Amino acid sequence: MQSSAGLVVVLGTGGTIAGTAPHPQDHTGYLAGALSAADLVAAVPALAGARLQTESVAQMDSCDMDHATWVRLALALEHHLARPDVAGVVVTHGTDTLEETAFFLHHTVWARKPVVLTAAMRPATAPSPDGPQNLVDAVLLAGGEGGAVGVVAVLAGAVHAGVDLRKLHGYRVDAFSSGDAGPLALVQDGVVRCLRPWPASAPAFAAALQTDPADWPAVDIVTSHAGARGATLDALVAAGTKGIVLAGTGNGSVHTSLLAAARRAQKQGVAVCRASRCIAGGVVGAPVGALPSAGDATPAQARVQLLLKLVCGA
Repeated sequence: MQSSAGLVVVLGTGGTIAGTAPHPQDHTGYLAGALSAADLVAAVPALAGARLQTESVAQMDSCDMDHATWVRLALALEHHLARPDVAGVVVTHGTDTLEETAFFLHHTVWARKPVVLTAAMRPATAPSPDGPQNLVDAVLLAGGEGGAVGVVAVLAGAVHAGVDLRKLHGYRVDAFSSGDAGPLALVQDGVVRCLRPWPASAPAFAAALQTDPADWPAVDIVTSHAGARGATLDALVAAGTKGIVLAGTGNGSVHTSLLAAARRAQKQGVAVCRASRCIAGGVVGAPVGALPSAGDATPAQARVQLLLKLVCGA
């Protein structure tokens, strides 16, 4: 890859893209986050000659992602994005909570330059890892190719808005989607083919980055299902939760026992909203008397949004 006019910073957080396994054929029994951001870049010949700076914010399995790491990552992004010599920033991440981190960053970071998240479904030691190509595509976008701007993610050649990203599959390399919104762009043979406008950066909850994550309220997700028990929700309220997202069936429908428990929780000052547990679509409409809706957001995204609202007093 030829050197671009601006510097691209690569911030590593771990994940499968940085994972290693004792046997190359092992795609599931690997150690996530074993490699640093510098290790990842050095292992990709196509990045030779590119103006890159690396920094490891964390080296973790993204299933263990936490609020403190989110804030540390967001502050690192703000620092590097403010540098006049930086064209954009790449964030390498695990796939398990990628949609949550992308959604969080979209709502907290002023990304007037490209912030490009990428990840992999296969560890770096696999015979045909998907991470190297994803990283090359991410650096291309972060360098400004195609006019990229805002918080986006690129995986398997598809570019998604961070606010729309959702994981659809637990194993395939084409595991992500933008839901009904569709991808922003495609990266094809080193060329960015734009399909719709890049996301605007107008973070409504940037103030959250000035607070201590240790003081953030507990916000939980409860799934509605056949035989659901209101006692589950009651127990969370008793344990001190301040917000609950109900992952409803279908169009956000909630089991009657959970609905009754949700009403009790609201009377105790707990914020409650409903999302849909369906992979595609969200919650459409707002019938009279229904619990507040999370709209198109997945349950995981709805939890992040509710958390940020509570942190910022919105």
